[in-house]
Amino acid sequence: MRKNSIKNTRVNGEVQRELSEIIRTEIKDPRVSGAMVSVVSVEVTPDLKYCKAYISVLGQEEEAGKAMAGLKSAVGYIRRELARRVNLRNTPEITFILDQSIEYGVHMSRLIEEVTKDL
Repeated sequence: MRKNSIKNTRVNGEVQRELSEIIRTEIKDPRVSGAMVSVVSVEVTPDLKYCKAYISVLGQEEEAGKAMAGLKSAVGYIRRELARRVNLRNTPEITFILDQSIEYGVHMSRLIEEVTKDL
């Protein structure tokens, strides 16, 4: 399976949907459930061994660090739930990566508004 094949795209979408659901409903860790955590995108390798999950956390940087620590401590449970919900040959090892692109976009929008407001 090639990296950008239709099958790989479908697997990425299904894993992203299930990870979002697991994090939203199943994780009881207050570090994760207290923050607004969303799965921005998922990249599963073509051999289905590894998965990079890009996570966005709404709030302060301190909350993001706590939420990422909570997710990393619950990675075993999340992987087991993913294996139960998604029928794949291999259940990928999940690596959570903090994605700050949304915060960066909001910051840039504010800067643009400030510059255009003065004109």
